[in-house]
Amino acid sequence: MDEPQGPDSAKGAQAASMTSPSLPGKVARVLLPLAALGVMVWFILARGASLSPVQAPPIEELTFERVVFRTNPSEIIATVRNTGPLPLTVGQVEISEAIWDYSITPSPTIPRLGRAVVSVAYPWVEGEPHGVTLITSTGFKFSHEVVVALETPEINTTYMLFFTGIGIYVGVIPVFLGLLWFPFLRSLGRTWLDALLAFTMGLLVFLGVDALHEALEIGERVAGVFQPVALVVLGTAGSFLLLVAIDRHFRKSGPASASSEGLVLSYLIATGIGLHNLGEGLAIGAAYTLGEMAMGSFLVLGFTIHNTTEGLAIVAPIARGGAKLKHLALMGLIAGVPTIAGAWIGGFTYSDLWSLLFLAVGAGAVFQVVYALGRILLGKLHETGGLSFPSLAGLAGGFAIMYLTALLVAS
Repeated sequence: MDEPQGPDSAKGAQAASMTSPSLPGKVARVLLPLAALGVMVWFILARGASLSPVQAPPIEELTFERVVFRTNPSEIIATVRNTGPLPLTVGQVEISEAIWDYSITPSPTIPRLGRAVVSVAYPWVEGEPHGVTLITSTGFKFSHEVVVALETPEINTTYMLFFTGIGIYVGVIPVFLGLLWFPFLRSLGRTWLDALLAFTMGLLVFLGVDALHEALEIGERVAGVFQPVALVVLGTAGSFLLLVAIDRHFRKSGPASASSEGLVLSYLIATGIGLHNLGEGLAIGAAYTLGEMAMGSFLVLGFTIHNTTEGLAIVAPIARGGAKLKHLALMGLIAGVPTIAGAWIGGFTYSDLWSLLFLAVGAGAVFQVVYALGRILLGKLHETGGLSFPSLAGLAGGFAIMYLTALLVAS
């Protein structure tokens, strides 16, 4: 039986109806601040420099993204981007302190964040340094120095096979060599397997920090308008959270045995290492493209030794439970093949911006694996009341091995 509605309840309902706006009212409340903000933005963009009481010359910024050398015909091609606040116009091109005729597409006037390709018919000399300077209509000069001029690789069968071979030699083969330790690892006792997990954690921490350091170094060459530090944070956090979500999905899909959890962790390690190796391939491909042939060969040697330990890290979580050969093969490909893709990208279309993003994503993936391994080691710490000496030695050993092998690729 319904209770009678008193005058107080009727007044409350009436007040509620008066304070709760209709749907059009709610939409208006949402759109009103946005409309006001839009008017303010339009005013600032329309007025521009005239907002200031003192009229100063515009500040211009031009960033060189890529400089290409061609031999047939002999020319230098520079891809530039306007990273300043206002449009700018390229007025002259200077090479080796001399003015040269040039063509520019799509237009000499480059809008904010717009790109242009500047082509100069110039008899450049292989192996010698060359400087390219663009002079804007307002007199600003922007220069790019190439230490050793070499013909830029084009996408063809010869160079594709060359960079593929480097990727296999640096990334794929060393990882599989590390996987060959799997039978030996299976014969170890539990104490030494725990030490191996700690070794893996130390190794991955080094890889993650190293990738972050490289990303921030490259960020110094990226135009400030792209917020390089923010991109590093975004790429690192994004890949970390994505892999955390994937890991939780597998854990919630059903009860899992220790062997299946180890297999998932090994795949995550292979994924993190693969993303990191993508950055290594970028560095090698770019070194050859930029004419640093000696540095490229040195990187090949160093990364080959450096990456052998990565195969050991992949098989550490499954050493106790074992894994089928197909899983080992697939994990080796996941970790090693991205080196080939990185060498292609670095050799044919290197970009500081994309290199920064790849390295940041790789760092985030590696840190996610460190997080997963850390939970395992903390669980053992809770069970035993402290890490054993072999585990502590393994953690320190992971740092030490990666540091010593990293010396081979330090520039």
